[in-house]
Amino acid sequence: MARPDFISIPLFIHILGAMVLIGGLLVAATSVLVARGDGRLLRLGYMGLLAVALPGYVVMRIGAEWTYAKEHLGDLPGGDPTWIGIGYITADIGGLLLLISLIAGYFGLRRMRGGGGTGLLRGTLYISVLLLAAYVVTIWAMAGKPN
Repeated sequence: MARPDFISIPLFIHILGAMVLIGGLLVAATSVLVARGDGRLLRLGYMGLLAVALPGYVVMRIGAEWTYAKEHLGDLPGGDPTWIGIGYITADIGGLLLLISLIAGYFGLRRMRGGGGTGLLRGTLYISVLLLAAYVVTIWAMAGKPN
């Protein structure tokens, strides 16, 4: 079924933001899995979260809310479909986890500059692995639309 043109742009923005977010999470997850204690790779992963995943998250959420409003999904009888609920839950919890990981990663970078360990920064990037897994489920829900 073809979508009306007035929905195509908000949906494109939502999908673009989601794919940029996934790309940033992939950089972070790959860097922590490959780093083996290398500080440069851990910094690269953190910068992937900060410079790619965070803006992608913001664009994804703007596109999601815009699409939700344009399609009048809030007016559906019986409430939101399951796939929208899955999207909101993973986006809200994922956004909170992303913010927590960015704050913790900032302090991890500061410790690394002072010669400290990389444990805090590694922990930050492991959160990206968790987020990546959650967003794969979300992509399945958005594409398959169960319920």
